[in-house]
Amino acid sequence: MDELIDLLPVGCVRLDARAADWREAIAVAGGLMVDAGFTTAEYTAEMIAGVEENGPYIVVAPGVAFAHARPSPAVRATGMSWVRLAEPVAFGHETNDPVTLVVALAARDSGAHTSAMASLARLLGDPGAAAA
Repeated sequence: MDELIDLLPVGCVRLDARAADWREAIAVAGGLMVDAGFTTAEYTAEMIAGVEENGPYIVVAPGVAFAHARPSPAVRATGMSWVRLAEPVAFGHETNDPVTLVVALAARDSGAHTSAMASLARLLGDPGAAAA
């Protein structure tokens, strides 16, 4: 199983990023994964299309969006990005808007997706780490 440190290199973390709307917020997170070699730009488009087609289901907690798409040829390696926005943006979620943190995940297959989610859950399950 990959450790979070392997899935989320320092270059995939951006603090105080500017985004005019939810599409730009996802594009920033997706761009970090492209720059790291985890995905192609097509994967970013797939993440945006998922929200356009299914609504703001990725806004999973107050202020937090978990951007992702299905495994596809646009995923070169399993990886993540974290983007803290300078100003919150609305995704259209009734109770969890506005979003200040966008966590993006690209997984090569469903097993990698599950493994990455487990690593993330362990981190967020630690109150000290989650607060940091």
